[in-house]
Amino acid sequence: MTMTKAQKRVASKAGIIIALLTGAVFAAFPVFWMAVSSFKANSEIFEFPPRIITENFSLTAYTTILTDPAKVRFFINSYVVSIGVTILTLIVAILAAYAFSRYQFKGKHPLNMIIVSVQAVPPITLLIPFFGLMVVLRLYNTYQGLILTYMVFTLPYAIIMMTGYFNTIPKELDEAAKVDGASSFAALWRVLVPVSIPGIVSVGIYTFMIAWNEYLFALTLTRSVDMRTVPVGIQLLMGQHSYQWNEMMAMSILGCIPVLIFFLFFQRYFIGGLTAGGVKS
Repeated sequence: MTMTKAQKRVASKAGIIIALLTGAVFAAFPVFWMAVSSFKANSEIFEFPPRIITENFSLTAYTTILTDPAKVRFFINSYVVSIGVTILTLIVAILAAYAFSRYQFKGKHPLNMIIVSVQAVPPITLLIPFFGLMVVLRLYNTYQGLILTYMVFTLPYAIIMMTGYFNTIPKELDEAAKVDGASSFAALWRVLVPVSIPGIVSVGIYTFMIAWNEYLFALTLTRSVDMRTVPVGIQLLMGQHSYQWNEMMAMSILGCIPVLIFFLFFQRYFIGGLTAGGVKS
């Protein structure tokens, strides 16, 4: 039986929807399993056959984490480092992007190529050099050391995205401000920055996510337990003879909340910023 064009369109749309739903379920199920496991007893997580919903619903794992000063410290450290990295990255990226977007200067293209090439360097290859550098600079096991290290990896992307976003904004806007007597610095912060909020938000969320989820350098560049971040704190719940799986799941859920809140509240700016920042002029 031959299908009409209308039937083919319907079948095609149905196939796409089914494929998207299948992908969504495949991606969301681990998160769902992590969430339900956080409400189980540690011994119940690996029962066979597995229970999707536990009969012994408990908040013990969350209570244990939120009442333990050492575990709460993991979250405080992650917030301090992530917020610090985000703020400093945005300030430097905005200034650098403004220069790349609005001015012609000697060495602009080679410098731009260097910034892009940094993105291609595997972070693990820089682990030992960074460790030695932080020890020499006496920044080992400090917030400053982690923040400066993370900025090396967040700045290139932030500069590239902000430059692309500034390129989509007509130069006549800041030129008009300069005609009215504003300096280049004032034109940037009073004209371009307010117009660029979607791009700034998208870069800020991405930067926060990178800093919040980073594990390797947080493990290497910190020594004391009171300087560990959430990803390292989750790993510390793995004991020599037993794993606190329910607490690991609970801490993972609590660790997802900040990024999820940021994205839910600013997703309109996030998507718009990524789209506009991808335009090259």
